[in-house]
Amino acid sequence: MRYWLTMPAAGSGRRFGASCPKQYAPLEGRSVIEWALSPFLRDSRCAGIVVALPPGDGEWPRVAARLSAAQPAAAGDARPAIIAVTGGEQRSQSVRLALEALAAQAAATDWVLVHDAARPCLAREDLDRLLEQLAAHPLGGLLATPAADTLKRSSAPLPDSGSPIAATVERAGLWRALTPQMFRYGRLCAALDAAHAAQRFPTDEAQALEWQGEQPLLVRGAASNLKITTGEDLVLAAAILRSRDHRSTQGAHMRTGSGFDVHAFGPGEFLMLGGMRIAHSRGVLAHSDGDVLLHALCDALLGAAGLGDIGQHFPDTDPRWRGADSRRFVTEVMRMLSERGLEVVNADLTVLAQSPKVSPHREAIRAGIASLLGVAEDCVSIKATTTEGLGFLGRGEGIAAQALVLLSERAAWPPRS
Repeated sequence: MRYWLTMPAAGSGRRFGASCPKQYAPLEGRSVIEWALSPFLRDSRCAGIVVALPPGDGEWPRVAARLSAAQPAAAGDARPAIIAVTGGEQRSQSVRLALEALAAQAAATDWVLVHDAARPCLAREDLDRLLEQLAAHPLGGLLATPAADTLKRSSAPLPDSGSPIAATVERAGLWRALTPQMFRYGRLCAALDAAHAAQRFPTDEAQALEWQGEQPLLVRGAASNLKITTGEDLVLAAAILRSRDHRSTQGAHMRTGSGFDVHAFGPGEFLMLGGMRIAHSRGVLAHSDGDVLLHALCDALLGAAGLGDIGQHFPDTDPRWRGADSRRFVTEVMRMLSERGLEVVNADLTVLAQSPKVSPHREAIRAGIASLLGVAEDCVSIKATTTEGLGFLGRGEGIAAQALVLLSERAAWPPRS
């Protein structure tokens, strides 16, 4: 099956009380909305994503750039395209505008999921359960969790500390609605259009369909799929994500690999280093582009996976690799790792040369390699050293690099970008 995802993210989040909207609040190395999107970006069933944003949103371009730089989960897997649209004043209006952006692509019977931008803790098993239980249903339903606490109704119209109790509500049969909510595209569009025509604004998608006399299904989800509303919720979300990441790595098979490469200098006006073209008084003698840093990295990755070395896979006797961009080598090696269920945890890389100076290019090289490996930049270290004038490197006859990597079996979900 396939589905489309819409994500309303146009709210101001007044109750959150921070200097930025809650969907952009930092959470365990990412923003909240990146965590909210990550399950769908790694799901091959997701055909496309539409995010509804407030007018003039200045934060989204930075998030979009980070997401587009991340590595696909597996060979041949293409991340679903993300479309950004301007949302409305009400949540339901934002959802309808997002659905309108899919009008040329989605059929009336296609599934569309709506997930809150402020729900960063969706578990993979909950998403799978929702899709499996509703796959053959004519309408759809939503994730929800049974009410566990005793419920009190306040006599005050708005929640406030110190409000008197009007009644205790019987909790039997009551559920807390979560997201994603999952409905047929045509029926959800029609229900929202009918609500808006009557000047009614449902607080979730299921309510719009209930107003049409429909009965969406409740699919049990985890209470940990919380919605960020206040700053305290961020603390809880961080604890959930850390716990999930810790559990996923316990007992995981970890592998280390090391790599080394060296090239002699030759005629030229530049050399390639970490995928970057760097001006230099000499080039290098090589069959490919001679990028010692990426070659050492490939050897380390292949070694950790038990796949031999770079010469076995990209021999210098093969004309296909003459002058080749070494980033192609890394991409191909990452495909091999993905086929074996392996992913990079971190990489520690060192350049050994009298020149060129690496420091002016360090951060750009780091960002490029992190993108190739599909990890955050703080999982890549780029160092440089000289040999104090000793040996062929000290005499300026060439350049070398060494790499050390750590791999793990793919287990953590949502994955780190």
